[in-house]
Amino acid sequence: MLWLRTLNLGIKSLLLHPLRSLLTVLGIFIGVASVIWLLAISEGISKEAQRQIESLGADTIMIRSVQPPSDKMAASGVTPYGLTRDEFNMLVQTIPTLKSAIPIREIKRTFKYKDRTVEGRLVGCTPEYADVTRLVINRGHFISDAENFRRESVCVLASDVAAELFPYEDPIGKRVYLPEHTDYYRVVGVLNFRNDSAAIGGSLEAQSFRSDIYIPINTLQQRIGDTVVRRAGGSFSGEVIQLNQITVTVKDIDDVKSTASLIESALASHQDMEDIGVVVPLELLEQAKTTRFMFMIFMGLVAAISLLVGGIGIMNIMLATVTERTREIGIRRALGAKQKDIISQFLVEAAVLSVVGGITGILAGVFCRPAIVWTRKLVTESYPDTMAALPDVVRNVTPTIVPESIPIAFGISIVVGIVFGLFPAIRAAQMNPIEALRHE
Repeated sequence: MLWLRTLNLGIKSLLLHPLRSLLTVLGIFIGVASVIWLLAISEGISKEAQRQIESLGADTIMIRSVQPPSDKMAASGVTPYGLTRDEFNMLVQTIPTLKSAIPIREIKRTFKYKDRTVEGRLVGCTPEYADVTRLVINRGHFISDAENFRRESVCVLASDVAAELFPYEDPIGKRVYLPEHTDYYRVVGVLNFRNDSAAIGGSLEAQSFRSDIYIPINTLQQRIGDTVVRRAGGSFSGEVIQLNQITVTVKDIDDVKSTASLIESALASHQDMEDIGVVVPLELLEQAKTTRFMFMIFMGLVAAISLLVGGIGIMNIMLATVTERTREIGIRRALGAKQKDIISQFLVEAAVLSVVGGITGILAGVFCRPAIVWTRKLVTESYPDTMAALPDVVRNVTPTIVPESIPIAFGISIVVGIVFGLFPAIRAAQMNPIEALRHE
């Protein structure tokens, strides 16, 4: 009953100055909401990064051909670099932990159909490429082993290429023209839309699948070859690349790291040229999880500063309250109230402010996801060009509430309220009753 009377008295005291109490609650409200929102945003960013890495496959290893530094490229003429077909065969035959291996060749080209033209990427690959990159057929079929073996002039179109070259007709069976090589390729399949893969640190660049045309890699080798020549200002330069990438799948995920080490050792001859890079999604995933932990700690510290500011607000309001109520404190002490009773009264008032601020902050924090999704939708509709220019992380990431953040934020708000309310409460309790009664 005593605590109920103290609580009732504390609430009445706070309601005597509603605006001042509201502003104090606002500090705690912002602090708690900030903890939940910032952790939710950081969790959303982390999950998006992990999703991008997981889409590559935790049991895969990618070996990429990388253009060497300029001082290792020929000043003029054609410079061979990167992975070779012999190295592909060597890896397949000598590394027992490999489940599969896919050779990939990529060239930027112009595609034409009648009077319509599209700039895109010509990708030579095998049938397994679709499964590894999660490409889904909309119509027709993907490249088959038979078509690759027979070096047939067939192709599969990405969704955007199909829409631009064939806006009003079914592309299946039609022939796409490559002006650079005066070649025609018969369309045998059209893909569903595939989201771009984002860049992951400095290990893997962003990759778009929107403007791709896929052909059998044996056909590309026979019809186009390995040499790419660029002419400018009367001179020419070029490069010889047999394979842009080899994507291997490991039988057991526990063997991924050891297999990556074997691959790096087998391709050690490229160290001087610096023309290959080995990307291990599993290692990137582990790094992303570590980064997530550090990022969440950082965001939590930033949000904790808001709670600290809210606590200072509580101390400020309570010190002002003690000064205003000095005579009241003197009367209560004269009537027999003990120091612990005065401390309890002011601590209850500080706790009420913290609880109200914490509860309202939690309610605001829970609405983080719908608020950001709605705001992003509104901005996208109002400024589509601006949103399209923003990074994928801004356009696609959805905040994810971290369940632990709610009790943690609320608990911290209570602790902050009590800690910052304790000094004013003790100061009030230690007042000399006689001096307090003389206060005007």
